[in-house]
Amino acid sequence: MNNARNIAFWAVLLLLVIALFQLFSGGQNTLAARPWSYSEFMAQVEAGRVAEVTLNGERVTVRTNDGGTYTTVKPEGEQITERLLSRGIKVEATPQEQSFFGTFLMSFLPILLLIGVWIFFMNRMQGGGKGGAMGFGKSRAKLLTEKHGRVTFDDVAGIDEAKEELEEIVEFLRNPQKFSRLGGKIPKGALLVGPPGTGKTLLARAIAGEAGVPFFTISGSDFVEMFVGVGASRVRDMFEQAKKNAPCIVFIDEIDAVGRARGVGMGGGNDEREQTLNQLLVEMDGFEANEGVIIVAATNRKDVLDPALLRPGRFDRQITVGNPDIKGREKILNVHARKIPLGPDVDLRLIARGTPGFSGADLANLVNEAALLAARIGRRFVAMADFENAKDKVLMGVERRSMVMSPEDKEMTAYHEAGHAIVGLKLPKCDPVYKATIMPRGGALGMVMSLPEMDRHSWHKDQMKDRIAMGMAGKAAEIKKWGEDRVSSGASGDIQSVSAVARAMVMRWGMSDAVGNIDYGEAHAGYEGNAGGFSVSAETKRLIEAEVKSIIDEGFERAMKILDENEEEFERLAQGLLEYETLTGEEIRKVMAGEKLGGDDDGASGGQDVPVASVLAIPKTKKPRNPDAGSDGGKGAGEGDAEPSPL
Repeated sequence: MNNARNIAFWAVLLLLVIALFQLFSGGQNTLAARPWSYSEFMAQVEAGRVAEVTLNGERVTVRTNDGGTYTTVKPEGEQITERLLSRGIKVEATPQEQSFFGTFLMSFLPILLLIGVWIFFMNRMQGGGKGGAMGFGKSRAKLLTEKHGRVTFDDVAGIDEAKEELEEIVEFLRNPQKFSRLGGKIPKGALLVGPPGTGKTLLARAIAGEAGVPFFTISGSDFVEMFVGVGASRVRDMFEQAKKNAPCIVFIDEIDAVGRARGVGMGGGNDEREQTLNQLLVEMDGFEANEGVIIVAATNRKDVLDPALLRPGRFDRQITVGNPDIKGREKILNVHARKIPLGPDVDLRLIARGTPGFSGADLANLVNEAALLAARIGRRFVAMADFENAKDKVLMGVERRSMVMSPEDKEMTAYHEAGHAIVGLKLPKCDPVYKATIMPRGGALGMVMSLPEMDRHSWHKDQMKDRIAMGMAGKAAEIKKWGEDRVSSGASGDIQSVSAVARAMVMRWGMSDAVGNIDYGEAHAGYEGNAGGFSVSAETKRLIEAEVKSIIDEGFERAMKILDENEEEFERLAQGLLEYETLTGEEIRKVMAGEKLGGDDDGASGGQDVPVASVLAIPKTKKPRNPDAGSDGGKGAGEGDAEPSPL
């Protein structure tokens, strides 16, 4: 049908081109001649200025003695031939020929124009039978045929378990007898679950590259429209296409857009999205068998999906695609660094150790930022320093060198960050201090970044207490240096961070003996229909707040005690930050010990002389990464840090 419409459209267009060509070519001589009135023509004849006349029906072409060409039309029935001959004027008559094709074309040209315009707009409206005004019910699934830039399983790293599960599906499509001889059946669906940026869509593209079977891709939002029944119709059409191309794979990205639990929110059972979901459930495992059609879907919101969608027989396999570990990060870095010229000092394993919690997308961005930084300064290859600077940019934000700070603000920021760094170095359960800077980055005027020594999967009470003490060390440093009346708003972000950690300890992790092992997290967020606030008694609420305050106050007292015991080192570090602006882990220890740094570049090395033990990174957070609880020295009120990593 689409081919017929296209052929008709191009045929009409060709006819129009021919008609226009004939029109302009046939009238070329006429257009070159200047028009005369008939009376003017006869006056020139009487005056003897006409040399030659060509008669073509009613049209008269005149050539004068001076070489001019004119045209006129003689009245119907007027006989001028004898009159012209009597005056010695050369008369030439041409037959008035008009081809049937030309006559037909000129007569029906308006109709053909209308037909051509109608065909054109109908073709555009129907969108080739997919998503136009006349094709709402057609599936928008696209058949993926990548000839260039094809992704295979060799391009996927860091998620070996997930890759193995999908490799088995591909092998099933290639060699079904290997599994069916033992009674095994091909899985009907595989659900990829994981946080953003972990490679779910990349895995699907690798399946398409490896399977050697038709691969249809569609987004969950492509099913739902404002018109009732459109989504269900698209689901039916998608499965019809898939059955015709079986065995094949259909990939639905962001399936939570259409697969949310039914009966939640407004709309009830007549909601368009729920009708679409019902049709999807029936097509995946209903009366009609869909042998050879495998559904692969991806989401980072498994908790909102309908239970019927997750049962065996529909999505038989639920594959978790999480953030990679250190070995996975090294493999991912190797994949992304293939096309980048690396310097001899680049150690990708060291970079992998320094980026725990990074997803595949984060690592790809890190490599790209390093390449851009190297190109900006005109290097022929990417050095280790470029990777360190790129990591600082990703973790802490872009340096705001143009920002003007008063000496007072700069000094307060230096002492604030020195407090964080001293307490972080003295407490055994705090992560190693990676870098301290008073160079404004992002929304912070200063920052102390602590990075864990290895991937962390759980948190302990003593670790949380040390983190809270380090978080309160910035405010404690300001009070110690200038007194309570000179405390700045720079501690606002620290207070937000430590409050979140302390509340999690009391309300979710059972780390308070007074409150006990009770989870009040859901009660705080609104539980069993509660629209917010605590669904507990006022006495329990007071107890929780008292415990939270007690934990934070204890951390503040510990920080103040450490600063009192290490007053000289605290002062040296603050002055060192004022002098060098940025210090790495080893440089911080040298400054605290009163040693001189090797050169001016050491103070602003941007992480080039960091020891192996401290080239580490922070855990993943829900919000933008927070180096640690103490990273916002000098910020104004309301510019707090991101939520700390345990939460």
